[in-house]
Amino acid sequence: MINNLIAVGPWLITESITLEPNPGAWNNLFGLLFLDNPIGTGFSIASSPQEIPTDQEGIAKHLYVAITRFLRLDPVYKHRPINIIGQSYGGKYASTTGYFILKRNAELHPSQRVNLVGVVIGDGIIEPVTQAGTQPANAYYVGLINEKQKSEFETDQLEIVRLTQIQNWNEADTEWSGVQEKIQNISGWKSLKDYTLKGNTVNYIARVTQFLNMAEVKKALGVNESQVFEAKSSEVRTALQGDIMKSVKFRVEELLRINTTRVLLYQGQYDLLGGPVQTDAWVKTMKWEGIEEYMNAERKIWKVNGELAGYVQQWKSLTNVVVLGGGHLMPLDQPVIAQAMIQDWILQRGTFGNSPSFSSI
Repeated sequence: MINNLIAVGPWLITESITLEPNPGAWNNLFGLLFLDNPIGTGFSIASSPQEIPTDQEGIAKHLYVAITRFLRLDPVYKHRPINIIGQSYGGKYASTTGYFILKRNAELHPSQRVNLVGVVIGDGIIEPVTQAGTQPANAYYVGLINEKQKSEFETDQLEIVRLTQIQNWNEADTEWSGVQEKIQNISGWKSLKDYTLKGNTVNYIARVTQFLNMAEVKKALGVNESQVFEAKSSEVRTALQGDIMKSVKFRVEELLRINTTRVLLYQGQYDLLGGPVQTDAWVKTMKWEGIEEYMNAERKIWKVNGELAGYVQQWKSLTNVVVLGGGHLMPLDQPVIAQAMIQDWILQRGTFGNSPSFSSI
């Protein structure tokens, strides 16, 4: 519900906790379904802490049930093409759930399959240890830290690598969080999610939380008035801490190998958490037969309404987009450009239709 009301949904939350039309909405050509996930967040309910999933496979099973039950609500949904979209850590949800659906499809009669055609990962946290390793150099080359500080942080990163190698996932997560906080503190910048931010920023999550907990809003959504919307849950965070530093790169590789689903990766230019440098670091190490052709593919200039918007690189089923002027939550920063990106990619038009096509695989 957060991205629904601050980025890609039909309405945007205002400072006065009212709604206004979103010029960058993703539903003017396509239907959108937002899911509170994992259970225990948003309006979703976990009957006990033990019910909260502790890994991506558990989350994928829950999302598969939610998606298939929704599709059964109306026969018109049955054969519609489905794209699963995940932002940041949600990139793990998208890739794992996409693979889970394709695996289940292979076991089912065609009439029972989910028509999954695409998986979209925005500024994704896909292989954290690799992505973490890029941050000191990335911060250095954009001028946030000096060479001495870069060397110190690179030493800290070695500890993250050591902890992941011995599968001490909780400590690795704590160490990575600490390194990010130190880079932010020493550089004086607000967040590595957007290294252009400084000073006070809008607390969009607080706005959304206040809005969704209004009695009239709950009534309109069919939510029990006693239920409380929680954007963040400490119980869910605790349950999933051991999962955060685990890689799901192999799930993206599997999606590409299966060859029935397109994959879109996009990043905001100013993101140092899951941005262009962090994404390139794990993508180029993928074990996929098309990776060499992808890495050698032309990186095209991409324009929206005649203005430079970013860069597109693609090979068959894999497309990567870097969006100028955006941070970790790129659709929030560049709504009209994000809208053009998702529409052109799904419809395979313009810059997104000029490279070796998926249909030629």
